[in-house]
Amino acid sequence: MESTKVLDAKGLACPMPIVKTRKAMNELDSGEVLEIHATDKGAKNDLVAWAKSGGHEFLHHEQEQDVLKFWIKKG
Repeated sequence: MESTKVLDAKGLACPMPIVKTRKAMNELDSGEVLEIHATDKGAKNDLVAWAKSGGHEFLHHEQEQDVLKFWIKKG
């Protein structure tokens, strides 16, 4: 999946992946896609809820070994 920006949040525990995602999203224009790489197992639920509450679109997620990858389109 194509993304505008990639955020490396590997090794960070809650709430840091969300804090860094919020900061990275502020640098994007509406319609652009942020790809997030995380290792925190709680990141999926957190990011889905955060995207919905912020008016963004949670596009997709996948797991590659221990790394969780997420794609969120800025609303």
